[in-house]
Amino acid sequence: MTSYDVMPATELYQPVNIEDATALAARLGRKGWLLGGGQDTYGWLKDRAKRPDAFIDLTGIDVLKGIRSLPDGGVEIGSMTTITEVAQNPLINEKFTLLSAAAKTVASPQIRNMGTLGGNLCQDTRCWYYRRGLNCYRAGGNICYADSPEGMNREHALFGASRCVAVTPSDTAPALVALEATMLITSASGSRQVAAEDFFVGPATDILNMTALQADEILVSVRIPRKWADATFYHEKVADRNVWDFALVSLCAAFKEDAGQITDARLVAGGVDCVPHRLREVEQAIIGQPRNETTGEAVKVRATSAATTLNYNQFKVPLMQNLVLRALRG
Repeated sequence: MTSYDVMPATELYQPVNIEDATALAARLGRKGWLLGGGQDTYGWLKDRAKRPDAFIDLTGIDVLKGIRSLPDGGVEIGSMTTITEVAQNPLINEKFTLLSAAAKTVASPQIRNMGTLGGNLCQDTRCWYYRRGLNCYRAGGNICYADSPEGMNREHALFGASRCVAVTPSDTAPALVALEATMLITSASGSRQVAAEDFFVGPATDILNMTALQADEILVSVRIPRKWADATFYHEKVADRNVWDFALVSLCAAFKEDAGQITDARLVAGGVDCVPHRLREVEQAIIGQPRNETTGEAVKVRATSAATTLNYNQFKVPLMQNLVLRALRG
């Protein structure tokens, strides 16, 4: 008989180089669990909802840590760099304050000290039906408990639902999509680069996973190009509590302006989709317009034109519109 009073026996591997880590990932596949700061992992174990056969602890691999300048004026961040380091790094605070602002809103100071950028990007959704081990679509079943007549779905998606209505929990992901970052991924068979916008996948693409990482792959680092360095940024996260909580709706926006007009823009919302949600219709509408309240009032409804509300999340529509207004008002 299985006992739920103790943690099940699990192997622990602690490689000190990326070659050993990728070899372990290739051998263990889905039976292995990549471990960073562990802030999401230990929640799964505490709830007894997932039982990996082995952990591959990546925190001893030095090449996965640190923040470095790139020759093109951009920046590279190792996946095992802590959220606190991202929030406090002088280079990021000088050129890419959108990311540092988003990092400062992650959870609590204690969690930011332990949690890593890679872990924040790759963490699984927080839908309580899924996290409690119910056999929903995302867990391989044939029902979405949140999207049902009795479902509690206040925190769930306005966009991108395809059987599953869960949202991405990452606070840093929308910022990296807005900054047009690139993810560097490696495995025992080779390396590849994936645009941040393509790194996150919705349920129509893969209902069991939230990123494009394969079972044998490891996220090595994130590269942010110079393109948006020193642009005008806006970040706001709305949550039930200012500390620890996940976003109900967040907005990361980057603007380039010339002669009082917007020449380029990227607006990405969090908490409303299974992936960071690009507001392309708003981006297109504001090109050539001044960044002011009049422009914001004119385009804010475009942010939610494709929204599909659930029983309890209708409040996200005006909230999302007002964040767009505030971003354009400045």
